[in-house]
Parts: sequence; C-alpha cells; structure tokens
Amino acid sequence: MSGSRALDAAGVVALRRAVSALVDDRGVPASQIALARDGEVVLHETFGAASDTTRFAVFSVTKPFVSAVVWQLLDEGLLRLDTRPAELIPEFATHGKGEITLEQVLTHTAGFPNARLERAEAATEERRRQAFSRWRLDWAPGTRFEYHPLSAHWVLAELIRSVTGEEHCDSVEQRIRVPLGLSQRMLGLSRDDQKDIAPLTPVGPPSESDGAITLDDLLTVVDPEVCEVGIPGAGGVMTAGDVALFYQGLLHNRAGLWSPVMLQDATANVRNTFIDDYSGVPTNRTIGVCVAGSDGFAARRGFGSRTSPRTFGHGGAGGQVAWADPESGMSFCYLTSGLEQDFALLEERENVLSDLAAACVRV
Repeated sequence: MSGSRALDAAGVVALRRAVSALVDDRGVPASQIALARDGEVVLHETFGAASDTTRFAVFSVTKPFVSAVVWQLLDEGLLRLDTRPAELIPEFATHGKGEITLEQVLTHTAGFPNARLERAEAATEERRRQAFSRWRLDWAPGTRFEYHPLSAHWVLAELIRSVTGEEHCDSVEQRIRVPLGLSQRMLGLSRDDQKDIAPLTPVGPPSESDGAITLDDLLTVVDPEVCEVGIPGAGGVMTAGDVALFYQGLLHNRAGLWSPVMLQDATANVRNTFIDDYSGVPTNRTIGVCVAGSDGFAARRGFGSRTSPRTFGHGGAGGQVAWADPESGMSFCYLTSGLEQDFALLEERENVLSDLAAACVRV
C-alpha cells in the first residue's frame, strides 16, 4: 500500500480511535473503515466481531452501484434521461405514472416514494411488473423531492433487465464489480456465498419515525432469501475496501467504464435542488449521488465540514458512510453492523467520521 505515505499519521490515529470507541463505548458489534487514494486502498481496518473480509449490509450505499450501470446504458444509447419507464415496462403506465421519466426516477422526484415490492413479488419479472401496475402516485412527478428508499431502484432494475436481458445483480457484477477489481459479489448472493456477512443489531433506543421503512425491514436485508434477491436500492453486502475502490473508479475511471461527459454529469451535475423535508436543506442530487455543495449545508448532507464542495457520495441506513472528494483524491467508507436508531446521534457521527477521514489526507 504505497499510497499510505500520503496519509497523515495523526489523522489516522484519530479516525481509528473514534471508530474503536463506537465498538467499546456505544455497543456497536462491528465496524469497518477504508480509505483509498490514487486507485488503491491505503487503509482498511475492522473493529469488533468481524474480520477484514467480512461483508456488511450497506443499505442505500447500494444505490450508486445500480445507478452506475444505468449511466453505462445511457452512454450506450440504450436508455435516455427522457426515457419514460412505461415505454419499456407497459405495466408501469397505470395510475398516472406513464409520463414519469428516467431522470425523475434517478433524482427521487418521480412521485412514488412509498411504493412497495414485497419479497414474493420481487422473485420474477412477471410479479414485479404486476406490482408496478398497482403502484400509485403520492404527488405529481417532478414537483418535489421525497427520498424513494426502495421503489425507484426497483424500476431501474427492471429497466436494466429490459434493455440488457440480464438481471440487475448480474449487470452490477459484470459491468461494475469485475472491471473495477472489487473483491466479492455484492448483489444476488447464492446461499453458499453468504457465510461472511455480519449480522445486524439495533443500537440504542429508537427514535420516532414516520418513514415507510421499518427496523424490521432493515434487519431482514441479511436474511438468506433476501440476499438472494439483491434488493437494488438497499441490498448490497460489501467490504468497506470495495466501496472505497468503487469511488476511486468514479474519480479516475481508469477502466473506461463511462464517458467523461457522463461521469461529470453523474457525479457533479446537481439536477435536484428541491428541499429535503428531513434535513431542511436542498437535497443536491445528481442522477445517482448527493453532492456536498458550497452553500454551507454540507454537514446536513452528511459530508462534514472538511471535505470539499465537490465531494459526492451516498450513505446508508444505520450509519453507513461513503464518499469521494475530487479535490483530495480520497474516498472513504465506514460500515457498521450496529443499526443506530438515534437519528440525531447518527447525523453527528456521520459528520465526525467524515471530518476525521478528510483529516487523514497529508497536505
């Protein structure tokens, strides 16, 4: 790991100390961190009841991996941002959904945030499409932002299958994981490939939430049958090192997986500035990630105060953190098997860890 020479030793000690304290003092069962720079992992360490090869449920950190496949399909002309999903999935056109565009699905402005696809419905193309036909709009597409925790990426998954003939899990494997040299399959795992996944544990007293996703929903993500399905918006299981390397792929694109124009659009062009009702600030979303921004609200988006305004990434439920900073060249990932239920504490932790990670870059 020659790139480790680019790390600030004191910064690394402080980051390690903070993550270790979460295990020792907060009761987090296991956590894993990774820093990557210049295309290689320069720090990868695990704390608590896990090893460096343990995969963690990453929840919505999964989303950019699936979106990254869509970016390739946009490059290839198989999809367009103005493509209406109903053009390829006729069942989706019901209940006013026919005019929704791919761009709206990618930016969480499509209007069906709370639509659900039950486990049995996810098993086959026919059942998925039948479920789409029952989904109804909560508000007019394109008029506001509301985070689509699961629904939008099920539509992306079906679009991927429609134009490639492959299930989304296999497309992520062949188009993203393999060419980027990531160590292990992350979506759609067979039963034989589920032996090294950290079990999930709630941490702390629950906060009140009116969200569509419950704690039970989160805990079932690592159930064997759910891992086999590979929920496209939340079902990834990965090491922190693989997540950090994925973001290096977005920073450097040495494998040439995306055109420069597409990658710039995907990681820097903020298309959605609607207010996020949860954070109270503009959501700052591209067609797949969030951007820290220069408006003073980066910390409300979980990027801390020491990353650059160009930093982009996507976190996950329970405290998962993942981002890349184009100005420092650093990517960072923190994963945990302890699902923190105190949302205020969770936001503080995301920002503290992001600041500590940013301080690891030697100036």
